[in-house]
Amino acid sequence: MPEMVFKRSVRARSYRLTLRKDGVAAVTIPARGSEREAREFVAQHQDWLARARARQARRPRPAVSWTIGTSVLWRGEMTEIRAAAVGEAPKVCLASDVFPVRALEGDLRAVLEAQFARRAKIELPARTWELAAEKGADVKQVTVRNQRSRWGSCSVGGTISLNWRLVQAPESVRDYIICHELAHLRQMNHSDRFWAQVEEYFPAWREAERWLKHEGSLLGL
Repeated sequence: MPEMVFKRSVRARSYRLTLRKDGVAAVTIPARGSEREAREFVAQHQDWLARARARQARRPRPAVSWTIGTSVLWRGEMTEIRAAAVGEAPKVCLASDVFPVRALEGDLRAVLEAQFARRAKIELPARTWELAAEKGADVKQVTVRNQRSRWGSCSVGGTISLNWRLVQAPESVRDYIICHELAHLRQMNHSDRFWAQVEEYFPAWREAERWLKHEGSLLGL
């Protein structure tokens, strides 16, 4: 994997340096810029890059393999995967939730995440319609997707898409993301007016943003 990638943007007015979640430094080059100047820009910001990589290394990460005894984020809490009471078919528990599995041995991550996603496709649209009615927002459609780089999105046509991993987050964070997207139905930008709309819909949005910043990596984003 490269340590640095360069991308040119016709919209960018200046050089920009960001650190991707995979640890690669991404350098944006404006239309009239050059890679030589971009490398000089990075050299001038080595201290920032080092601090950003240090912060990234401190962020919590989910276990790669999920087995009996592994703690995973579920409903906002780190919860141990436990074997359920012996029955005809193997099952595991996360707090009071029970999930059927093919076997109790081996990596359970794929089968559990598939079941999380199925629950999300029921719970997230239902909660979105509920909040939309409460806020008077004109939602046309709600979809649940396997988004790898965002929690949600909103189209100009009134479709809200949500990341299924929100079922693992605290309810307050889930509701914040939904309200964030509902606010986009009125302001398709991130202007001051947009954030004022978010404040009206969800006054505790700053606390939710802090959780996403510090704990969101537990969901792989």
